[in-house]
Amino acid sequence: MDDFTDRVALVTGAARGQGRSHAVALAERGADLVICDRCEDSAAVAYPLGTEAELAETAKLVEATGRRCLAVRADTADRAAMDALVARAESEFGRIDIAVANAGVAAGAPIHEVPGGQWDEVIGTNLTGVFNTIAAVAAGMAERGYGRIVTISSMLGRGAAPGQAAYCASKWGVIGMTKSVALELAGRGVTANVVAPGNISTPMVHNDALYRMVRPDLDAPTREDVEPVLMSLHAQPVPFLEPVEVTRAVLFLAAEASAHITGTVMPVDAGAAARVTA
Repeated sequence: MDDFTDRVALVTGAARGQGRSHAVALAERGADLVICDRCEDSAAVAYPLGTEAELAETAKLVEATGRRCLAVRADTADRAAMDALVARAESEFGRIDIAVANAGVAAGAPIHEVPGGQWDEVIGTNLTGVFNTIAAVAAGMAERGYGRIVTISSMLGRGAAPGQAAYCASKWGVIGMTKSVALELAGRGVTANVVAPGNISTPMVHNDALYRMVRPDLDAPTREDVEPVLMSLHAQPVPFLEPVEVTRAVLFLAAEASAHITGTVMPVDAGAAARVTA
């Protein structure tokens, strides 16, 4: 089921974290990889983002499996950049069979304090960036009659939290957009599905800004201080999940065996989805 020999996969936001985990796992199972990351910090995001060195390390890990890797610095919020990346990938590798729209950022504030730049950054990366990724690959997939599109939302794409208006809006939007794409491409051999992770142990979660948001009662909260609060967002008594747990779901939805699964949301959230509507 998880044999991706001779498939070509695009993974965005692949410099580290979930993106790196997805890319390496696909390569280990036979896929060639096209990876990108913008490799630049944002004034609107209070933690460091992926770097060129980290993207190069992901490429090295992919190539260590014996598979080819095209690594490009590109911002998914830039439609022209994503179109150019896909055109280059199709020129060098022949096609893209699998697209994992993983790139995302987190930033939050009370609604009346959200600066315009923060809203634009979160929506631009998390929603417009996913749109640009899908739009860039969809025509080629439909023409060839095969494709697997996997988008990454969040448990906050099906719920809400104080101070997370932009993030929730972006992640709810990813789900609606992916379902629409699933219907558009249902007759063309292309599936589109969503993975909705819980708290994943990456720099998006492990940073001082999020720790202070979670524990505003403390001056300098630590990982141990925030664990009980983050655990309460899950149903199972764990504060964090590892990126590989999300990767397992991505691999399933990217496989040929999932041909008749499309327009669905797969939660990887330690049971948090049990609290939302059916």
